[in-house]
Formats: sequence, C-alpha cells, structure tokens
Amino acid sequence: MGEPKLKAKLWVHAALRRCAVEGIPAVVVKKGDEDAGTILVKVNRGAQGCEVFTQVRDGAGRLAWLRATGPDPVPEERADAHIARAREIDWDLWVLEVEDRAGRVPFLERVLE
Repeated sequence: MGEPKLKAKLWVHAALRRCAVEGIPAVVVKKGDEDAGTILVKVNRGAQGCEVFTQVRDGAGRLAWLRATGPDPVPEERADAHIARAREIDWDLWVLEVEDRAGRVPFLERVLE
C-alpha cells in the first residue's frame, strides 16, 4: 500500500507555501481538478532554459517526479509546447511555474532518473 494521497488543491497550496518560505517565486498557471488532478511543474531557469516535471507514483505508490522534457533544460517554447500537449490530453492537470535560476524547487523531493 502506498502513502496517503492528498487532494490536489491542498498539495498545490502546500507546494506554493514551501516556495514562498524559501523566497522562490511560484504560481499556478492552470488549475486542475481540485481533488485528483495530476500536477506538472515548469521550472524556469531564465537564460539556462526550462525543465518540466510530471507527477508520478513509483511501483510502491509513493509520489515521485519525472523530467518530462529530458535530462537537460530546454527552451521555454519547447517546455510550453509540452505542457500544452499534456493539457490537451488531461484537462484536470494542474500547472505550476517556479522561477529560479539555480533550479531550486523545495517540493520535488524524489526525482526519478
């Protein structure tokens, strides 16, 4: 059995709060289903490009993240195109954007390689 699942809206509010505490700008770009929406995170690293992380569950049901745009930052247009395609498939999807040149995102604890 996996860890308990929080409602998406509560999880998003907690993630935004964690960013605020560390002085990292973060906003909700698109709202999804308040109870069970999946979450995408766009990390904008300025001139270095962007990364998009998608929320997944591992084999044991624990929350983890995958780099949806690959191992290296991509141009912002490519990140936005990936997000647009994902939203066409899943309208319940939440999209958060975090702006940090160092790529710090305090709520991405487990990133699967």
